[in-house]
Amino acid sequence: AQVLEESGGGSVQAGGSLRLSCAASILSDSSYSMGWFRQAPGKEREGVAAIDSDGVTSYADSVKGRFTISKDNRKNILYLQMNSLKPEDTAMYYCAARRSRVQATMHLEPFVYNGWGQGTQVTVSS
Repeated sequence: AQVLEESGGGSVQAGGSLRLSCAASILSDSSYSMGWFRQAPGKEREGVAAIDSDGVTSYADSVKGRFTISKDNRKNILYLQMNSLKPEDTAMYYCAARRSRVQATMHLEPFVYNGWGQGTQVTVSS
């Protein structure tokens, strides 16, 4: 089973920035998909951003232009740089992994991933 460990969450005012990190040994593999998801209280888990081993990225419309997903294969760390944060970005953020690539159209679907971290809380105040 993949071990995924998120860090970097916290509280920030609207307009601020945070960078989330996810330690993931799967980044040493030749084929994988990884994503960031979030879940606010009372809402379903939603895909935020994803990247695969070919470097193909996907973003939810709500975060395009504000969030950037990236990876450091040498350090085995997945990142989510979040800028211009809004109160509606408040949620628990999870990183997820799958040991193969999926079509980009499926990148933000939670069901394609079989490894999940414990989550890190992001709170944005107005």
